[in-house]
Amino acid sequence: MSTPPVEPDAPADDLSARLKRTETLRRGSSITGRDIIQVRTEIPAGVESGWHIHPGEEVGYIVAGTVRMEIRDQPTLVLRAGEGFLIPPRTPHNATDLGPDTGLMLSTYIVESGQPVATFVS
Repeated sequence: MSTPPVEPDAPADDLSARLKRTETLRRGSSITGRDIIQVRTEIPAGVESGWHIHPGEEVGYIVAGTVRMEIRDQPTLVLRAGEGFLIPPRTPHNATDLGPDTGLMLSTYIVESGQPVATFVS
């Protein structure tokens, strides 16, 4: 049985104001109260996402470039094309493309339904 798509009026994503983010998939999950959202994110060289959280897990993959991933209370990661990462729910983190080219990430979020995919934190 297939799960119907989530309505297109889902809450906006705070990161879209800073980075080019293209949502490639949004579906209800088999986990009650959760949505699965997949996003392709481009981070220009030297640009950072800003500290933010997600209302669920982020499972990501670096498609191109080199990205520094700072995750609160964890060692900083330097991720290169072909490497993956996992951000726990509601854990503040910040991604910075180290250049020289634009970084490209593909992230899958398993998040609380009806919540913004990303919210900035201080």
